[in-house]
Amino acid sequence: MSQGNMPYFNYLLTQLERHNPSVETSFGRHVHWGYWADPRTATTEDADYAQAAEQLTKELCALAHITENSRILDVGCGFGGTIASLNETHQSLDLTGLNIDGRQLARAQALVQPLHANAVRFCQADACDLPFPDEQFDTVLAVECIFHFPSREQFFKEAFRTLKPGGRLALSDFVPSRLFLPFTRGASSERFQKFNYFGHCNVSHTLGHYRKLAKATGFELEVAHNITPNILPTYRYLQRLLGAAQGKQAHEKNDGKSDALVALLTTLGKLRLLNYYLLAFRKP
Repeated sequence: MSQGNMPYFNYLLTQLERHNPSVETSFGRHVHWGYWADPRTATTEDADYAQAAEQLTKELCALAHITENSRILDVGCGFGGTIASLNETHQSLDLTGLNIDGRQLARAQALVQPLHANAVRFCQADACDLPFPDEQFDTVLAVECIFHFPSREQFFKEAFRTLKPGGRLALSDFVPSRLFLPFTRGASSERFQKFNYFGHCNVSHTLGHYRKLAKATGFELEVAHNITPNILPTYRYLQRLLGAAQGKQAHEKNDGKSDALVALLTTLGKLRLLNYYLLAFRKP
């Protein structure tokens, strides 16, 4: 995906340059949804959202069974939040963050410095054409980014190739119900992409598709957690954040498209038509 086709990152980077305190707190480290063990405790405060985003990272990393002296690749690493979290909580890790957008990597490199005998590096490249040799990593992570990739199949092949035997791929994704699947085709249409504040998104992979994809590429599906109830407060926070931006030039350029899309995602989540999954796959 090109740098110019990510309106939400354009907005975030602009607000970070302006030192917007809300955006700095909520999206300055992680750029993904939040996870609340008890959604009833969620607030619309910036700090609460930041903590929930950190917790989603921890929930996903737990599925990967990361241990000391492991080599970790985080694709679609954004501002380096997952790398930063692992760097702070583990030791003796070799951590690589990969992203196609150099602007995101520049922020990640500025924010994340090695701790606890860890090695940290960032690489600009395509997740579907990984610039690494075979059997390089113990873990490959893809936190809320695979729907942007041009091909899930090609990414799975690349992840399988670069993982060591026994290594794991852990990812999060928006997974449609079978009932909603026919409607996801419209999400890739040119007309919808003009409306889509989040850029190109392919949300047409059901859990059944993932099982077939795992089998076709040689992976074993170990974990499939539907955490939709735990991420729903994200939408309430986004509505508050976008509401606070009303009347500002950076938001007006979107003509309310972001508000409408968040409202749609809220409805789809509540109706369990578009679910949020944590998935873990193992290379035998």
